[in-house]
Amino acid sequence: MKPFDLTGLKTYELQSRPSKVFLKDLGRPIAGGFSPDAWLESLPRQLAADGLRRVRDHLSRAHAERRTIVAAIGGHVIKTGCGPYLVDWIQCGLLKAVVMNGSAAIHDFELAFAGKTSEDVVAQLPGGHFGMARETADAFALASHRGTVGEKGLGQALGEYVDEIGCPHGDISVMRAAVRAGIPITIHVAIGTDIVHMHPHVSGAALGESSHIDFRKLCTVASTLAHGVWLNMGSAVMLPEVFLKAVAVVRNFGHPLDGLVTVNLDKESRYRTLVNVLFRPASEGIELIGHHEILIPLMHTVLAARLAPAEPMRPRLAA
Repeated sequence: MKPFDLTGLKTYELQSRPSKVFLKDLGRPIAGGFSPDAWLESLPRQLAADGLRRVRDHLSRAHAERRTIVAAIGGHVIKTGCGPYLVDWIQCGLLKAVVMNGSAAIHDFELAFAGKTSEDVVAQLPGGHFGMARETADAFALASHRGTVGEKGLGQALGEYVDEIGCPHGDISVMRAAVRAGIPITIHVAIGTDIVHMHPHVSGAALGESSHIDFRKLCTVASTLAHGVWLNMGSAVMLPEVFLKAVAVVRNFGHPLDGLVTVNLDKESRYRTLVNVLFRPASEGIELIGHHEILIPLMHTVLAARLAPAEPMRPRLAA
């Protein structure tokens, strides 16, 4: 086979060619002592850096317009130490609702109650000790029964329980912060997935009923999401599915969700977060892939810089 003869190849001037990257898009190294806003503006005008700017702008815009901003969080967000940033957003009035799966609620309770969470499964499992913490199960057993009374729901009942018993580290509890701020806190469980479901005094009937009340509460929240922002953080399956069903309910009742912005922050891109959060329900979907323990503090910092002139967002928790 002979090599292809390139004689006569047609070319054009480089300056005439359409391009996707320009000098104005390049990153600009900056010296020490810079502000978070200056740092964000110094990043390249490309891909995830532009995504982070868009998330900041949507959150600050929605906050200024008093739109609904919801944080839907999986357990990994709490395990990686990001609860205090969410607590600060609640206390600042940025978040209008918090949505959790069962593991997020478990980690939030254990940190508030004992100052530690996330057991070593490999070490605990062989001896039959995995998931057998008494106080965690007791909290869910009591809260699930209380949550079935008067349409209270599991999230409200568990947040009130954390507050009621005076947890030594209650100031870092996202659930307690939501209850104290008077915003909806909902917990969505899948029976058999959480450690508390193994305990005989935890009622499946009470868990199911109280969590179903929370689903209906979430539908109420979802009905207000027009021009708002839904932040899906660290839940790849459960909360994207719950969100899609809530959207289906409110659209069935004729509530418009025009201008809804959805954001997914996770360690990797997944099918359900792409289709159920970013593509199907939203006017605009933004995905930021990376470690929660870096992305969420970054988001908090750059948003604080944007909102600082009118409404300072400083850490409120004791060291």
